[in-house]
Order: sequence, then C-alpha cells, then structure tokens
Amino acid sequence: MDLQAIKQRFGIIGNSAELERAIDTARQVAPTDITVLITGESGVGKEVFPQIIHHLSSRKHGPYIAVNCGAIPEGTIDSELFGHEKGSFTGATESRKGYFEVVNGGTIFLDEVAELPLSTQVRLLRVLESGEFMRVGSSKMVKTDVRVVAATNVNMLEAIQEGKFRQDLFYRLSTVPIYVPPLKDRGDDIYLLFRKFAADFAEKYRMPPLRLSEDAKDMLMKYRWPGNVRQLKNITEQISIIEKGREIDSDVLRRYLPEESMSQLPVLYNKKQEQESFSDRDLLYKVLFDMKKDISDLKKVVVEIMREGDGVPSNLGKNNSRLIREYYENADEYNDLSHEEEKSFESNNISLMEQPTEEQHPIHDSEVVEESLSLQKKEIDFIKKALEKHQGKRKDAAKDLGISERTLYRKIKEYNIT
Repeated sequence: MDLQAIKQRFGIIGNSAELERAIDTARQVAPTDITVLITGESGVGKEVFPQIIHHLSSRKHGPYIAVNCGAIPEGTIDSELFGHEKGSFTGATESRKGYFEVVNGGTIFLDEVAELPLSTQVRLLRVLESGEFMRVGSSKMVKTDVRVVAATNVNMLEAIQEGKFRQDLFYRLSTVPIYVPPLKDRGDDIYLLFRKFAADFAEKYRMPPLRLSEDAKDMLMKYRWPGNVRQLKNITEQISIIEKGREIDSDVLRRYLPEESMSQLPVLYNKKQEQESFSDRDLLYKVLFDMKKDISDLKKVVVEIMREGDGVPSNLGKNNSRLIREYYENADEYNDLSHEEEKSFESNNISLMEQPTEEQHPIHDSEVVEESLSLQKKEIDFIKKALEKHQGKRKDAAKDLGISERTLYRKIKEYNIT
C-alpha cells in the first residue's frame, strides 16, 4: 500500500516530508514483530501510527487494544496489564485476565509509556524479552504472543537520567523509533487541516464552512500551535459554532489564539529575566576577581617590605602564616582560580614563612631567592609535624594548622604523605 492510500484509509491530512517519513517507517516495520516507540509532542496524532502498524501486519485479524498508562492508578496497573488471581488483594473477588493475556496474537498500544511505575517496567521488560509474565498473586508463568507499540511525549533520555525510566526497557522498546513532527514544523499542512476540520464541522452542524482571509491565513500559518493538531481542531470548532459570519479575518482569529504563541519567530530576549537568572553567577565572578586582586596586592606588599629591609614588623611571619592558611581555604572553594594563583604564587620564589632577620638587611633580590624555601616543602613539613603531634588524627591536626579537614585530606593525598 502506497503512502497516499494509507493517508486516505487512516484519515491523515498533510504532505510534509517529516510526516511522510514517519508514515513510511510505520509501513515498512508493520510486517515484522519488531517493537516500536513513537515519540512526539502531545496532540500530534501519535495514536494513528499503532493502527497503521497493526492493520498492515500479519496480526491484522488479531485483537488490538490501546492502553493509556497515565490514566491507570499505580496500585492497579499491574493487575490491568497482567491480570490477577482471586484474593491476591482487597477487592479481588475473582481471577481476571490482563491485557497482555487478552490480546494474545494481536497488538497492544501502550500510550504514555513513560508514566509506568518502575516495578511495572520490570514486568514489561520480561514480557518483551521472553513473552512470559505472572499474574498478580500467582506463581504460575503465563506465555503470550503480543506485538508492543509504545508512545510518549516525554524526553526519554532525561527520564532515564532522572531515574524515572529504565534504560534497558527504553532500548528494548525503541528498536524502531518513529518521530511524529509538531504542527508548527509542517508548513502548509496547517491550512489543509483547518479546511478539513472546517468542512467536517460545517457538515456536522449543518452550516456553511469557514473561509479565511489572506491575513487570517498568514496568522494561522505563523502561530506556534503548542497543542498541535488537537488544538487546531478545537479552535476550528469554536469558531464554527460561535462566529455568525463565515468569513474570518485576522482580528476575529486573534481572539481565539493565546497571545504567548502568536508567532514562529524566536522568543524575544528578556533582559530582566536574564539578570535575575544570572545574578548569582555574576556575584560569584565578582568574589573571584576580588580575591584575585587581593592576592596580587598581598604579594606586592610582601615584596616591597622585604626589599626595603627596615621597618619589618616582628610578627610578619605569624601574619603571613595565617594569610597562607586563608589562601588555601579559599582555594578549596574556588579550585580553578586557586590553582592558577598557586602557580603564580610559587613562581615568585618568595617564602612567606621565612622572614628576614636584622643581620640580613638590606635584602637584595638575589638574597631573597637564596634564602627562600619551597612553599610546598614547608607545607609538607607542617602537615607531618601536625599529624605526628596528634598521632595521626586528621581532625585535630587540621584544627591546629588552621585549615579544614577536607583541605588537609586533599593536601595529604596531593603530597602522598603517609
């Protein structure tokens, strides 16, 4: 059966390339027993494709049933799909066959399959892999031969990442995926569908069909149709019933179209919204840049003091020790910036823990290099002494060093301190 014949048989209106590709895929996969997953936005007409697959398959004389998984309560969905035994739960007054048992030899369409509970997903996976299942409250295995076609409007990859859908079941269902395009991507199909719906409602309500002016037609084509074909059909019916005039211009049509989706153009940039969204990020950047500036200023002050020689405060070593500890505390929170600053800090060959004595003044650049010690070596020595002092207790050692336990753990691992 060619594409045009399929469209006529199942009432499909439209000639867009993506729609015809979806129909052609359904036609090719129909003679097989391969599991199919149909995806697309709500209201695009996904329910037509399982019917195409069933009626063009060798199971066309077998039963066909469509199950809306989102409409069945979680507590009863296992019973609905797989059946139950008498007395298996409160209210189970007799044994009952489930859909998979009733549709043996036919096709079952699981609409909104992403709404299935995880426990039901495990049962479904077993049916797909082995064709076996057990009724609720039974230990007897039941065999079934059912073709499964599923559909969803949910982003399945996101659902998998959030732990709402099993990855193995997704790959088992989507052996052949079929994507049904949204109405806004179907171009001239929008106007064709409007004319079809207008003619149907004119016949149903015994009135002349609607006609669109050029500006109304242009508005119809540019509208984004978030509800897709379902929304277009509902709006066409509203206009057919409410409007007395049969000639519809853009002013009349606009009253039936929600303002937020009036155009296919990109959404306008909202500066206020952007400022609210990125205020936290901007604040973080400001803190980082301020920290970088403070550290640079600190290095300059230390260099100037050491070069001048006279007037060096006697407590400089103690203050610098505190500053170094604060520096590494900040580094633990702002890793990217601290790593770059740490390299710059060590490259200056200035030991903030080794302070000049009176005999060493005045200090020249060459003397600073000769007398300076490695900041890394000094850190290792301090960490080892603190650990020895507290008999390996990291919490006490970190408190004594004036740093967090997490920072100490990172330094022990980084310097391979045993």
